[in-house]
Amino acid sequence: MRLVAVIQYSLQCAKGHHYDAWFKSAAAFDDQQARGIVTCAVCGDGTIEKAPMAPSVARKDGETVSLSSGHPDAARFRELVRAYRQKVTSQADYVGDRFAEEARKIHFEETEARGIYGEATRDEVAGLLDDGVDFMPLPDIADDN
Repeated sequence: MRLVAVIQYSLQCAKGHHYDAWFKSAAAFDDQQARGIVTCAVCGDGTIEKAPMAPSVARKDGETVSLSSGHPDAARFRELVRAYRQKVTSQADYVGDRFAEEARKIHFEETEARGIYGEATRDEVAGLLDDGVDFMPLPDIADDN
């Protein structure tokens, strides 16, 4: 299995909507933004900027806490991300580099709906977005980080 590291950005559109998005790298964000495929998850606006952010998680009491790498809850957050990835990979079908093709078949009801994961190129991701296919990057954190 090929592991891919991703970066999370807090984004804001010109209309003030805030949302988070995952990218392979800072350069990937810049490239996708330049190509016009980064749009607001709320309203579809194409004028997007990185918003100031500090990672945070919700506590059981409803409060959120900032998560820098030195924060006491950072290790727990990494555990949760790893557990989420493990759950997805254990319950979904790995389709490798056929991800875009399989996601389209599911979206257009050409095959039975099921959970899948795999890899896609930037152009394939852009095409899936254009086709209205619902998907999200699968975050990964290395065992030693």
